[in-house]
Amino acid sequence: MRFDVVTLFPDLFQPFLGLGVTRRAFESGQVDVRLWQLRDFADDNYRRVDDRPYGGGPGMVMLVEPLERALAAVRAERQDDAPVVLFTPTGRRIDQALLREWAEGLGATLVCGRYEGIDQRFIDRHVDVELSLGDFVLSGGEIPALALLDGIARLQPGVLNDAQSHVQDSFSDGLLDCPHYSRPEVLQTEAGPLAVPPVLLSGHHAEIARWRREQSLRLTAERRPDLIAAARAAGQLSAADEKFLASLGL
Repeated sequence: MRFDVVTLFPDLFQPFLGLGVTRRAFESGQVDVRLWQLRDFADDNYRRVDDRPYGGGPGMVMLVEPLERALAAVRAERQDDAPVVLFTPTGRRIDQALLREWAEGLGATLVCGRYEGIDQRFIDRHVDVELSLGDFVLSGGEIPALALLDGIARLQPGVLNDAQSHVQDSFSDGLLDCPHYSRPEVLQTEAGPLAVPPVLLSGHHAEIARWRREQSLRLTAERRPDLIAAARAAGQLSAADEKFLASLGL
């Protein structure tokens, strides 16, 4: 798949593409990322891509014409029908279901806005999908774009050391992940020893799987009860799950 990123700050992406386990997806071309500097499509000596908003008010608005020229260049090179994505607080919230869906797609053109936003005429004419990280405001679309690329890259075959790693992630089954432990078996602290839960040392795989499921249910019920309700409505909770939740008073 291929992602073309239209941005004022392509240098923000370079370290990310070459570091960490997800670099395997980028270096192999499984997730092909092309960076487009928006200022290259300005039509004046100042490489201006923004101006004051009509109607007054603070901040600047990204101009429609440089964006359209950049998009035309991307489309001429891609020669496909990949969607155009804009990152904005008004968009659909990025979640694991969306990442799984997009991890099997052909990619997209990612438009990273800045300033007060971009000219609405570009959005109306060209944007197919609007996405958001959540109910907060960032300085631009680069961070959401990085989050999207990271989430998609780690789902590609062969990227993670253990192919089952993402299967146990939070939200993979609609719930939060369970707690995890590693060495030492007993951690000595000023308040006393902290031991790994005995079930994880038992070697009894069925009991370990059930413990992890119950911890996932408990944590989700405490912190994201909306996810429990959604899983229940979707028929994703077993009789054993419901019995455990009932023991928690849920």
